[in-house]
Amino acid sequence: MAELGQYLVELAQDGLITWTEQLAAAERFDCTLAEVEEAALVQGILPARYQRNRQAISSAQQLALFKGRVAVVGCGGLGGYAIEELARLGVGTIVAIDPDVFEEHNLNRQLLSSPYRLGQAKVDAAAARVAEINPAVALVPVDAAYAPERAELFFRNVNVVVDALDSVATRLALADSCENLGIPLVHGAIGGWFGQIVTQFPGDGTIRQLYGRWVAGKGLEQRLGNPSFTPALVASIQVAEVCKILLGTGKVLRHRKLSINLLDMEFEEIVLDRQDAAVGQ
Repeated sequence: MAELGQYLVELAQDGLITWTEQLAAAERFDCTLAEVEEAALVQGILPARYQRNRQAISSAQQLALFKGRVAVVGCGGLGGYAIEELARLGVGTIVAIDPDVFEEHNLNRQLLSSPYRLGQAKVDAAAARVAEINPAVALVPVDAAYAPERAELFFRNVNVVVDALDSVATRLALADSCENLGIPLVHGAIGGWFGQIVTQFPGDGTIRQLYGRWVAGKGLEQRLGNPSFTPALVASIQVAEVCKILLGTGKVLRHRKLSINLLDMEFEEIVLDRQDAAVGQ
């Protein structure tokens, strides 16, 4: 692909290459748009879609994002927004895991849903959306429920896992799997006007501590429901956490819980004791 890289260098202006030029390069060299994007980033050239990232994310960091592989477990309220933002951010591979189809009660808050997609598998909608907004990104649809015995298969070569579940029992099983596989987990939970975000690294045991007093049920979401804005905000913070982990920069919410109350517009950071963490939602 040396010829492709040189071709892109010759085309680039101000360190950018346009979408039209990417399409032409893919046709000329009989390669995928993902291969064109990687070749450009290796040369320090940004696809023009990322030019507004420039002041926050360098071309080398953009390449690191492109080489990243992130699993999103749950493609509903949180997961739909997370997938959208990860794709627009330029994360190269997204593994989307969900066994469900869209139902009418999803329409108030789930970004990937629409009246025309009722009855469609959520992972298929995710794949179609990513193909539409950033064809250089690969969306791997997994139309199956998360289960610990499948974790090694689902998370093969994954750098970070996003918890976008609404079941505490499944969330705890997911956290245990990430611990066992040595993968960071970005947890998000929502209910009504409220949300929380925590990042767990291997060995932390944070999610088990967070839900230490949980007995049964889905948690606050089941009781309070969710308006449109809560999943959008919490998922955005989750994606920011993923970005920092992939780039090895900034300070993540490790051993800290960000608690969000949008009704009273209060944001509280709770430092979690590493042995006896505060109880979550």
